Amino acid sequence: MASFVEKYQAWTPEQAGAAEELARRLESGEVDVVRFAFPDQHGILRGKTLVASEAIGALRGGVNMTTTLFAKDTSHMTVFPVFSAGGGFQFEGMQGAADFVLVADPSTFRILPWSPRSGWVLCDAYMTDGRPAPLATRSILRRALADLDELGLSLTAGLEVEFHVFRVEDPRMGLHDGSHPGQPGVPPEVSLLTHGYQYLTEQRYDASEELMELLRTTMQGLKLPVHSMEIEFGPSQFELTFGPMPGMLAADAMVLVRSAVKQVCQRHGYHATFMCRPRIPSVMSSGWHLHQSLCDKATGRNLFIPENEGEDLSELGRQYLAGLLAHASGAAPLSTPTINGYRRYRSFSLAPDRASWGRDNRGAMLRVLGGVGQAATRIENRVGEPTANPYLYMASQVFSGLDGIRRKLVPCPSADMPYEDTTEPLPRSLPAALDALRRDEYLCEQLTPLFVNYYCHIKEAELSRFNLEVTEWEHREYFSLF
Repeated sequence: MASFVEKYQAWTPEQAGAAEELARRLESGEVDVVRFAFPDQHGILRGKTLVASEAIGALRGGVNMTTTLFAKDTSHMTVFPVFSAGGGFQFEGMQGAADFVLVADPSTFRILPWSPRSGWVLCDAYMTDGRPAPLATRSILRRALADLDELGLSLTAGLEVEFHVFRVEDPRMGLHDGSHPGQPGVPPEVSLLTHGYQYLTEQRYDASEELMELLRTTMQGLKLPVHSMEIEFGPSQFELTFGPMPGMLAADAMVLVRSAVKQVCQRHGYHATFMCRPRIPSVMSSGWHLHQSLCDKATGRNLFIPENEGEDLSELGRQYLAGLLAHASGAAPLSTPTINGYRRYRSFSLAPDRASWGRDNRGAMLRVLGGVGQAATRIENRVGEPTANPYLYMASQVFSGLDGIRRKLVPCPSADMPYEDTTEPLPRSLPAALDALRRDEYLCEQLTPLFVNYYCHIKEAELSRFNLEVTEWEHREYFSLF
C-alpha cells in the first residue's frame, strides 16, 4: 500500500533522496526522538515528538495533527466554532476538530545542539485527502517563490533580528499564575542583563559574553549562517544577523532562530522575547530588517545591480522597490501582525512611519544599499517586527515586488528626510492595517480571499480580547479624577 507521501507525490526527487539518508541516520541510533514541527499562522512552531523507531515510518506516512491548531489566536484559544457545520471555515476538512497531516521536509533535518539526542524536522501541512492545507503559510511562500521561478528569478534574503533577553528572577509558576482560555499565564518576573543605551560598546559585549556565546554556538550548531551577535540600543536588547540565504531557507531559518533562542535561554535561566516593545522602563522597540534581492535563476547573478553610475538599483530593482511601496500598507498586518508592534512606528526612532525609500537611510522604510559593481546590492525593508510570520512577511514582499515588475512601476523620489516626507503614512494600528489589507485587491487575490478572511478573523479575535481589558493607563488617568 502506498504511503501518504507516495500517494499524493508530496516530495520532490531531492526530498526523496534526503529522506533515504535521514532514515539511515535514524536507524543507526543517532537520535532517540524526532520533533516534527510546522509553523502555524503566527509563525509559532507546533508539532509532535516521536521516538526514532516510529519517526522512520512517519517520514513517509505523515503525522496526524488536529485542525484546531489552525484556529488558535495568540492566546492559544480556538476562535472558530469547530464543532458547528463546516467548523467555521470556508472549505472542507475542518469540521469536528478533524485531523490534518504533517509531511516532513527531510532536507530541513537537524540535531538540536541543546538536546543532542533530539532530531528536528520542519513539516508541510496537508489535508487528509492530499491537498496542501489552504491555511499553511509555508505553502503560501512556496507559491510566491514559484511565481518568481516562472520568470527565471529567485529570491535571496538576509535577516537582522532584534530581541530582548532578561534574567528570570521568578518564573511565576504558582497555582494561580497559569493560563486559562483567552488569557495567557502570568509572565515571569525578570531583571536586566544590560542597562542599555551603550550601543555596540565592547565592554557591554564582554559583560554579556556568556549569553552571546550561548547564542553563537547554538546558531552554528544548527548550521545557520550567523554573521554577528550585537549589543543593541535598549536595556537587555540584542541582535543576531545572518548571511544571505535562498528565500525559503531564510524563512525556515527565522522560525528556527526564534524557537531556538527561546529554548536555550530558558534552559539557562533567561527569558528571551521577540515581542516588539516589552513593558519595561526605557525600552527600545525591536525590529526585524529583511534584506532582499532577486537573482537570475540560471546564473545566480544579482539582478538588482545597476549598470550605470549614479543609479541606486537596476530597472528591475526599481520596479520591485516600487511594488513594495505600492503595497506597503496592505502588507502591514503581515510584516507587523501584533497590536504591540505598531508602538514601534514613531518618527525619528530608526523605525519607519511612512512608505518611503532612501539611499543608505535608516529612517526610510526601504533602505537601498550597494551600487554599480557591488554584488551585495539589495533592498532592506525595515518595517517588520520580530514576531512576524516569516512565510507571510516574505510572501508579501515577493507578491508586492512582482506587481511592480509586471506593471513596470516607477518608485517615488528617494526621501533624504524620511520623517518629513509627504509619502503615504503606514497604518498606525492593527485595525487600520487589516482594513488596508482588505482594500488591497491585488494582495487579497495573491494570498487568496479565503486566507485573508481567515487571517483577519484570527487577528480580530486578538483585538476583541484586547478591547475588553482595562489598561493601567485608563485606571491611572480616570480612577481618581472622576
